[in-house]
Formats: sequence, C-alpha cells, structure tokens
Amino acid sequence: MQFHHHGYVSGDPRVQPAAGVGLERPEELPDVVDVLIVGTGPAGITLAAQLSQFPGITTRIIERRGGRLEVGQADGIQARSVETFQAFGFANRIIEEAYRITEMAFWKPDAAHPENIVRTAVAPDDPTGISEFPHLIVNQARVQDYFLEVMAHSPTRNRPDYGWEFVGLEIGEGDHPVSVTLRRTVGPDQGAERVVRAKYVVGGDGAHSRVREAIGATHQGAKAFHAWGVMDVLADTDFPDIRRKCAIQSHDGGSILHIPREGNHLFRMYVDLGEVPPDDDGRVRLTTQEEVEARANQILHPYTLTVRHVAWRSVYEVGHRVTDRFDDVVEPGSRTPRVFIMGDACHTHSAKAGQGMNVSIQDGFNLGWKLGHVLEGRAPETLLATYSAERQVVAQNLIDFDRKWSSLMAAKPDEMDDPTELERFYVQTAEFPAGFMTEYAPSMIVGEGVHQALAAGFPIGKRFRSHPVVRVCDGNPVHLGHHARADGRWRIYVFAGADGLARGSETVEFADWLATASASPLAATPAGADRDAWFDVKVVYQEAHLDVDPGRVPDVFRPRTGPFQVVDHEKVYAADPGDDIFDARGVDRSGAVVVVRPDQYVAHVLPLAARDELAAFFAGCATAVDA
Repeated sequence: MQFHHHGYVSGDPRVQPAAGVGLERPEELPDVVDVLIVGTGPAGITLAAQLSQFPGITTRIIERRGGRLEVGQADGIQARSVETFQAFGFANRIIEEAYRITEMAFWKPDAAHPENIVRTAVAPDDPTGISEFPHLIVNQARVQDYFLEVMAHSPTRNRPDYGWEFVGLEIGEGDHPVSVTLRRTVGPDQGAERVVRAKYVVGGDGAHSRVREAIGATHQGAKAFHAWGVMDVLADTDFPDIRRKCAIQSHDGGSILHIPREGNHLFRMYVDLGEVPPDDDGRVRLTTQEEVEARANQILHPYTLTVRHVAWRSVYEVGHRVTDRFDDVVEPGSRTPRVFIMGDACHTHSAKAGQGMNVSIQDGFNLGWKLGHVLEGRAPETLLATYSAERQVVAQNLIDFDRKWSSLMAAKPDEMDDPTELERFYVQTAEFPAGFMTEYAPSMIVGEGVHQALAAGFPIGKRFRSHPVVRVCDGNPVHLGHHARADGRWRIYVFAGADGLARGSETVEFADWLATASASPLAATPAGADRDAWFDVKVVYQEAHLDVDPGRVPDVFRPRTGPFQVVDHEKVYAADPGDDIFDARGVDRSGAVVVVRPDQYVAHVLPLAARDELAAFFAGCATAVDA
C-alpha cells in the first residue's frame, strides 16, 4: 500500500481522496448514467468496484433487495480469486477470517463391511504450488462486503442503490442509447416505475436474469435430473473429518460433499438426494430438512450427525447451461455491444466444484477495465467485443469440467472402472478449479506467442503468476505481482539483461525509448497526469539488490508521483539469490518485456529490442496511442 505522496494521511490510508463524480455524488439514482449494473452479486459488485476507480465515470449498481446480502449461497474462494482480492486490497483480511483448505479426504465403503464408510485417501489441495495464495471458504456475503468497502473508499464513493428491480430496456440512439425501466421494490413508493438512460447496461442479475431475456440471449444446456440437499449447520457428530473437506461415497450410491466453514464450528454438506424423474416438475425441492438429515446419516454410517442449528439450507437440481452470447450483439462484428450479462446470468452449473462465485468475479474484472478504458477514451469501442469472446469460452470450459466432476460425485464406487478415479481427477485437475487454466486467445489485447520462449513461465493469455523478488530501495522481500492494484493500469515488467545497468545496454536503451519516444505507450499519458497514470512500469535486475545502484537506474523506473512529484522508489526490484525469478519463470538472461493487462493476464512477451512491435501492439489497444 502506498500513501502520503499527496501529503500526510492521518486516517485510514485505504480511503482514497474523493475525485470526479465522487465529489458531489447524488444520493438518489440519477436519470442519466454512464454504466448501470443490475444486481450486486459477485460479478456485479466486482465490476462496480473496478469502475469505481475511474473518477470521471458515473457508475450506479441497483439491487432489488432493500439492503446488503446477509447470507449468500456461495462460499468457495479459489486461489485465483484471492489473487484478485490482493489487487483490490483485501486479500490478507479475508484470509484471516476464512477457513483454509489444505487437503481433501476421500471416504468410500469399507470392503469388509460395505455398510460402513472408511477414509481411503487424503489429497493435497494444491499439489504443485500453483499459487502463493490459499483456497478459502468464506460466505459470499462477506466477499461482497469487502467489495462494497472498496467502492465506498474509492474516488467515486460508489455504493448500491437498493430497492430497485429491472423491468426492461430499449436500445436507441444518442449518447445514452439504452433506456432502462426500473421498479421500486421497497418504501412508500413501492411499485413506482422510472426510466434511467445509460451508455452501457450490465446484467449480473442471476440465473433467471431479466436482462438476458431483454436482449434475447438464451441458455443452452439441460438439467442433469439429479438433486442435492445443501445445508449450513452446527451439529454434534463423531465423524472424524468434520473439519476437513471430504468427498464421501456410500455403498448405496449416495454421496456427500462436506465443506468446513469459517469460524471453526459451522460446516456445509451437499447431500445426494438421487435421480429426479423428468416429470418431477420441481417437487424434489420440497424435500424437508429432516429428510436431508436422515439421508446424510445413512451415507455417514457408522458415524452419526445430529443437527443443532440450521443457518441456511436449500434443495437444488444440477443444471449445466451457457448462454449463446454474453452481450446484445446478435451478429458478431456488426456493431459494438451496449448491454452485457455476467455470472449466473450467462453460466449455471452445480455448486460442488466451487466455481460459480469465482468465475463470476473474473467476469466482472474482465469487463470492468474495458468499460473504463472505452469511456475514458483510452481504447476504441471494439475492445468491448473481447468480453464475450473471452469469457464465453471460459464458461463453456467450466460447464465441461463441472459435468465430469458432478457425475463422478454422484457415481457408485463399484460402478467405476478405477475406484480411485474421483481422487485422481481431483488432483490431476487441481489447476482448473483453482482458476488458473484460463488462457485467452490472441486478439487486440493478447499478442501472439512468437517470443514466448523469452519468458516461458509467463504464458501469454494466462494470468501473471507472481514470484518473490527483493525490493532494491529497502531490501524487503516482496511478491512482484502483489504491488499491482485493480486501478485500471497496464503493467510493463522489464526483466533486465545481464548488463542491465551498463550504459548503452538493451535495458537502458529500452528505458530511454519508453521515456522519450513518441511511439512509446507512455506518450499517451494525459498532460498533467503522473507519468505512470496509465502504464505501470517496473524493472527486475539480475544482480543482488545491494549491487543495484539506484543512481544508475533509468528515471522511467523511478517516476515522480503526486502533487509534490516525489520519486516512487518501489518499482525497482532484484532477483532473490535464493529463489531467482529468472530461473523460476524461465526468463531469458538476455532480458525480456512482459506486458500484463489491468485484469492481471499476460498480454505479450517481447525482447527488449522489439520496441516497434510493442508500439504496434499498444496502438491496436488504445486510440490515444494510435493517434
């Protein structure tokens, strides 16, 4: 966290100075906005938090409930989401209150006494160390609380407009072409309707999305005709793994996915209720809590479970659906989109893989910076088409994974060709549910892999995987990626060559070009703004930190910031001799440039000498650079 560069801060440094639309933000929902977000679920709230960092953009997020979410259905927080929380500034705090999953136990029928279950395996949750962040369990409501805090502390002072529901929309002409009809759901004016005009509308309004219906998008897929009872409970039990994540399969085909919850007492169980007839017409959802508990005790035998308190419960049928498109453009390329859908509005699946909230968060992160850049004039409107192109592929991959995982969880152990198939699938696919298999295809914001070998450990299109380095200014060991905030900036990581400090080296020449060339992406930075306002440039040297003379480091890596134009010393790093990032991430010793998007995905890898190629890449991303 950086502060004091605007002068001494005596209060909470997480509260940014109000700016732009945050200086006189109206209490009431205005008639005209730049972006109207429908729904404060994980996707919508992440999008709103990201857009809150753009002071000149009027963003409002509506919610049909009268206040904040108190109990959410989702609870699994994958490591990729925790990386995202780090960018928004609350990873450490949510880790402290969450339950941490480090391993998963597998229980199956005892071969000698199949009416009983026995533990057959315990698998590590992250066998390859794919992230420095953990896999967590914490209620969705708390995740949203943290994002609400980010919004409230942002320059725009954004907060939800509760008590409004979406009725319909029409797309016309003009600067604010989308007319949205809303209805009041609470208060003395309940039932009253009004119209808000917006430049863009985003529907994060759940599986029964009215925004999806309004743009004519359709869910594709079907139910699996299998039901589960889920309950968050306090209970007495002699089951020995009650505080460990478990997959439990019984002799009669019933199964339980057991997940300990935060706070050390509460836990969640997904209890298999079996196949559902096609003509059930939702009657399985009337299954009582007592019936779910009885089924859980059958599966857990010889152990018993006595529920003392039910915090939340539901019965649901597994369904796997992906919407045919994630925006309002029927014929891709015919025009730029004006309406988007995210989260459950465009992909639904089972809850047992712990993916719904996590994928939804990435939907919001992906779209947020793109809307911000377009509305601020940093990028052309064509950038917005990449949202549907990128996220629809991710959603389909999720459905395919979840269909396999759900079928394995529901299968009888004696019907499997390999009795260890469930645990093998869990271990072998660990990178996917953790959120790290997403790989965006080449586009206007993802380069080709021509120079990938220069930094093999930073695959283009995949998330930027952080690694320990040493900060030169003070010798502190830090993670390179943890300094990157969700502030809408591109990152340019310069990995210096072996002679990086020498006058006339490729590293110095590249730095000079960045600082002075008209084709440099930094040349697009608005007059009067800090030099790193749009592009955050960092350098990593191969030398030990004490051998890096700050006086020889080019100024572009030590920019001046704030109204007093003081030097930012925290952009110069050195490899840790005990854990060298060049070796760990396969960075060529001749040096390399790694370009990272505002949502933390690697956009390009280039040689230090490929300055024209870097200029051309950014010219395709931003009209300001192209001009």
